[in-house]
Amino acid sequence: MIEEDRDQEGQKTWNIAIIGSGNIAQIHAEAIGKLLNVKLFGIYGRTLRTAQVLAAKYQCRAYDSLDDLLAEKDLDIVTIATPSGTHLEYCVKAAAAKMHVICEKPVEITAERILRVINACQQNEVRFSGIYNRRFNSAVTVLKRSVDEGRFGQLVLCSAYIRWHRTQAYYDSADWRGTIALDGGGAMMNQGIHTLDLLQYLAGPVKRLSATMACLTHENIEVEDTIVAILEYENGARGTVEASTSCWSTDGHAAEIHLYGSGGSAILADDHIKLWDFKQKQKIDKQMASIMLKTRGGSGAKDPKAIDAEGHRANFQNVIDALEGRDDIEISGHEAMKSVRLIEAMYHSAAHDGQWMNIK
Repeated sequence: MIEEDRDQEGQKTWNIAIIGSGNIAQIHAEAIGKLLNVKLFGIYGRTLRTAQVLAAKYQCRAYDSLDDLLAEKDLDIVTIATPSGTHLEYCVKAAAAKMHVICEKPVEITAERILRVINACQQNEVRFSGIYNRRFNSAVTVLKRSVDEGRFGQLVLCSAYIRWHRTQAYYDSADWRGTIALDGGGAMMNQGIHTLDLLQYLAGPVKRLSATMACLTHENIEVEDTIVAILEYENGARGTVEASTSCWSTDGHAAEIHLYGSGGSAILADDHIKLWDFKQKQKIDKQMASIMLKTRGGSGAKDPKAIDAEGHRANFQNVIDALEGRDDIEISGHEAMKSVRLIEAMYHSAAHDGQWMNIK
């Protein structure tokens, strides 16, 4: 039996390795560095050079052999930050090596592939968590509590707007970007999925939808840069979702979620509350003015490198808390699958002239 690393108070130190060495891997490394009793053990990259650059910055070991990394007896957790269509392979291999698995959004590009990830982790008796880091910001917590308490009354209109911009150079920067096989989709699967996840998390399950999409301003990509969907929720509300990487602006448009009901209205813009208005007032309403004026963090609206690491830190902390028995994993495999199911339905609908799709 291997003796676990422990700190001075006897608490276990969790060793985490990153699979991937790009921009998202750097965010993972920054988030891990903010955690107590957690150590960044190593970084695996497809080429040793890229892994070495990141490993030198965060003072850990670089690997160019996945087998060598997964054979490390002191390693507890791997977090996956590679192109979306490669996640299944890495998740399955990590689970088979008896590592707990954390995986960047989307867990995979189809629900069927996510189910295979879930099954691999269950069969090998390891824990799994997806990454939807925006669920962990304080504004979302307040909104979710208000929905669950019934403050909105009957939800009526629940919509999301992701009007972002990506240059042609962004898509040209890597051969996997904008491909069906590795990106899985465009403006919705890659950029819009975080906001779509929050929308269904706050407004509730979607019953059916209709969608249309196009590639309007980019070249040599297989995926949409613009998509619009109409949603009908199980609770009776209606709404729309817009996602695009073709909306130029000087500073970038915030990703917004609009919730309107018979008892109140609210707008979430990136990580802050933009509108807060309820028929029945509560003490918290007096605090919202100061919350609404909080400094905003990076959103990635114009530049994917602008995303800060705080949400990832909280996402990782949730996994550590679950492993130590203090909490449940917030982003289970089945929870992470919900937004991918919606996106698959959107793509199918758009490919069939806006045919209404029931969500199972």
